[in-house]
Amino acid sequence: MNKTEMAARLAARTGLSKGAARDAVDGMFAIIGEALADGEEVRLPGFGTFGIRSRPARTGRNPRTGEAVSIPASTSPTFKAGKTLKDSVNGGPGS
Repeated sequence: MNKTEMAARLAARTGLSKGAARDAVDGMFAIIGEALADGEEVRLPGFGTFGIRSRPARTGRNPRTGEAVSIPASTSPTFKAGKTLKDSVNGGPGS
């Protein structure tokens, strides 16, 4: 499913127009992205938690040449699924 399909399903489920549903979906993604950029964690009970993880700088190897390569420190977004979401995906309780 892509963002357009998600907005269409939201519109059908809530009675919003497709444009309003698209704006709502875009708004939620923007809010989550802004919170993560500010170093905040976003917890959605039953769904999951969005967070960030810092990775330190390290030395890696070019697999083709074996040459040492410096890999800079970075920050990556993470997502941990909540129990309700895991159960619905696995056909368990609450699905």
